[in-house]
Amino acid sequence: MGNNTITLKDFKKVNITVGKILSAEKIPDTDKLLKLSVDVGEERPRQIVSGISLYFPDCNILIGRKCMFVANLEPRIIRGIESQGMILAVSTQDGRFSLLELSGEIPVGTRAN
Repeated sequence: MGNNTITLKDFKKVNITVGKILSAEKIPDTDKLLKLSVDVGEERPRQIVSGISLYFPDCNILIGRKCMFVANLEPRIIRGIESQGMILAVSTQDGRFSLLELSGEIPVGTRAN
């Protein structure tokens, strides 16, 4: 942990939301990128590009998982595809990796507080 602290007011600006992965596909000609379609409780699913492909050789195992997403991140174009958020995950230097998944029946769209 570093010494780069932020205020509680700044942290509350981050919209961390429960989302359910509806589809996942590898982005051609990339090593790490997946394109996810995610239900975050809005009218339409969001498209999220994430560099997690190396951890999921069969990306179909992601379908149906409920994970935590940053829903108010400024959209950005990655390899010509718009990404409308960020999936939250952790990794270690020795290669361990985990998505921040939920236990229980928390509905999509629920915001962390």
